[in-house]
Amino acid sequence: MTYSTITNEIPSGATSGDPGRPKVLIVGAGLAGLTLGMILQQSDIPYEIFESAPAIKPVGAAMVFGPTLAPMFKQCGIYDEFVALGKKNESINVLNSKGGKEYSVDFTDGKEMFGEDGYILTRPIIYDLIYRQIPKDRIHLGKKILATDQDSHCVTIKCSDGLDYKGDILVGGDGAYSVVRKNMYFNVQKEGNLPASDSLPLPFRTFCLLGQTRKLDWSTFTTAQGTIAWGVIEYLPAEATREDQDYRRADWGPEAALAFCEKVRDLPVKSGGNKIMTIGDLIDVTPKEQINKVRLEEKIFETWHYGRTVLIGDGEFLNFTPAGGVGATNAMHDAVVLANWIHALPNNASAKEINHAFQAYQSERMPWVQEAFKQSRAFQVANSKGYLGKMIRFGAKHMPTWMQRRAAISMNINRPQ
Repeated sequence: MTYSTITNEIPSGATSGDPGRPKVLIVGAGLAGLTLGMILQQSDIPYEIFESAPAIKPVGAAMVFGPTLAPMFKQCGIYDEFVALGKKNESINVLNSKGGKEYSVDFTDGKEMFGEDGYILTRPIIYDLIYRQIPKDRIHLGKKILATDQDSHCVTIKCSDGLDYKGDILVGGDGAYSVVRKNMYFNVQKEGNLPASDSLPLPFRTFCLLGQTRKLDWSTFTTAQGTIAWGVIEYLPAEATREDQDYRRADWGPEAALAFCEKVRDLPVKSGGNKIMTIGDLIDVTPKEQINKVRLEEKIFETWHYGRTVLIGDGEFLNFTPAGGVGATNAMHDAVVLANWIHALPNNASAKEINHAFQAYQSERMPWVQEAFKQSRAFQVANSKGYLGKMIRFGAKHMPTWMQRRAAISMNINRPQ
């Protein structure tokens, strides 16, 4: 295939800023990639975002955002709209199959402790809010990345439409099966520096069915838009990979989601009053296009960067179990910290200086990602049916207030800005 080349020029209508600033190519228009783009836009650092999907169709259910993102939202000028679009998260109640309360987590003093409250928003709402902060000529849809290349002077991505794009930094935020990571790891492994764990198949133990109902005229709903966001989590009996025979079949897409719906529709719902008695009742008031079945891989990679290439979000760590509710927040924290280190680079930074910035980024983020992964696994065990899960729930139910506050501090102390 013959490739034409697009030179390192800023698109018409976009500000070029200081010509010595690094040009950043972001692969993946997920929450991490868009958040990084939003911050670079405000920092006057040139960037482009490349997304393989031909159109943006965000789906998903509710997401809980604690106060750790408030500083970044305020600095980007979108905090007031974020609050208006969300619903204050005052507590989480965990019920058993008979409707009894196992334990609850109280967030009513969140503003007193951390300066701001936490909020619940659906993924399409938070995605649209951040997407609107980025000029549309900076986002390139339908750009399937075939290969990446880099040398001491620049980095290049090659797309399936025959076009090349050149920049100074390549950021891989393109999901669990990242093309950027795959190409980067090929080069690292060729040099004999790839840790053995980074080359293993991606493990997963969780399936999720996620949905959001249409706007309802009831008194019970979970979002500020009058909808109910819902999800069903299925934990597999043992860790699996995509290569395992039982999970290799192509059971993804609308048909698979509907089949999963039939499997779980009789599960009871204990907090929906007299209108929502089962998951099936929720499914019946949810548009089919708003129902999504996903498989969540769980892993933290050891190798986050190589040369001019660096990973964020799902590129470097894979979806924490949804019971913890920390995956999206950590992906956005990645974007904040990486933007800081890119901003700190000198004009006309060398490949060595860029790599040092990436080392500092990983050193700053890795301990927090590991801690969040540990907390996520703890939530998963707490919601399990086994003896250990029962013990953890009992402890959570009878935990004294001072200990609850201490736990809350450990989960909200990291607020990059």
